[in-house]
Amino acid sequence: MLAISRFQVVPERTDDFVARAQVAVDFMAARDGCQGVDFLRNLDDPDLWTITSRWVNVGSYRRAFNGFEAKMILVSLLSEAIDEPSAYDLPEAVGRTCRAAGSLRGRIPAGHAPTH
Repeated sequence: MLAISRFQVVPERTDDFVARAQVAVDFMAARDGCQGVDFLRNLDDPDLWTITSRWVNVGSYRRAFNGFEAKMILVSLLSEAIDEPSAYDLPEAVGRTCRAAGSLRGRIPAGHAPTH
């Protein structure tokens, strides 16, 4: 499961936001079921930030919010996130299947493929 929380942060609040976000990232990373957390700033809009976390399953993500410490650290910060859907899961986890389309390289006409 993937959770993406985006934040619009005004420049004069950046230092405070970064400090609080780092505490939240460290807290999430230490929770059971967390597979990784990324704290990133947008390259095109420096006022836009994201905390993206990967979890074993949705239950692990939800349990990360249990307890007083979680409420003080996570809920207070995540309540400032842009109001949009933030939880994603694999298609098969929500009753859908997804077929791989094969290699894109095999469908690029000769002479048009990148040469790195």
